[in-house]
Amino acid sequence: MSRLHTLLERAREGDEMACRTALEENEGLIWSVVRRYIGCGVETDDLYQLACIGFIKAVKCFDFTYGTQFSTYAVPKIAGEIRRYLRDDQVIKVGRTTREKGQTLWRVRERLRGTLGREARLSELAEVSGMTVEEIALIELATAAPESLQQETADGLTLESTLGTEGPEELLVEKLALREAVESLPEREKWIILLRFFKGLTQNQTARIIGVSQVQVSRLERRSLERLRSILGE
Repeated sequence: MSRLHTLLERAREGDEMACRTALEENEGLIWSVVRRYIGCGVETDDLYQLACIGFIKAVKCFDFTYGTQFSTYAVPKIAGEIRRYLRDDQVIKVGRTTREKGQTLWRVRERLRGTLGREARLSELAEVSGMTVEEIALIELATAAPESLQQETADGLTLESTLGTEGPEELLVEKLALREAVESLPEREKWIILLRFFKGLTQNQTARIIGVSQVQVSRLERRSLERLRSILGE
């Protein structure tokens, strides 16, 4: 049995060190795919992280009885992961009306920045745009992708500390792994996590936007965090 065969078998069985070694030893293969997509509007580091996800999926699914080289099997898996992200790169699907409101809000913000010489407050944006503060928060959430586990809520909490992770590197590809985990939540729980931990809203603000009580938000938040711990701990 070749060294590659042994390494892939161990990685497929859940050996984390073997998986990391396989990643390191195949960086050239991974980058050969990443380079095809540089300039497509996604940061190179993100492309590489996506490629790593595709590579790991290839490792877990590959079988030497396929009668093909691992690299031949892995390349389309890696490319497919990147293309899937490019095709569907929002945690929340943004409808046409929301996109149009987002563009209006951007124009208002830019105009006020020029007039005021600073970033406009939410209350000022609401007054000029005719939207409510909650509506603006919802639009901004829907049109902006989450960035980090370390974003603080109004309560000073972060999703990273709440989930109990040792650090972003422990998730391998923090932002992308988390996006997939959040996307898998039931719709209402997904919105609560995004509003609380990525927009930094309080439970009361979140309750007003979603249309439930603060007590319900608290209960659903606990439930969704438990789901995320389970997903990310798999």
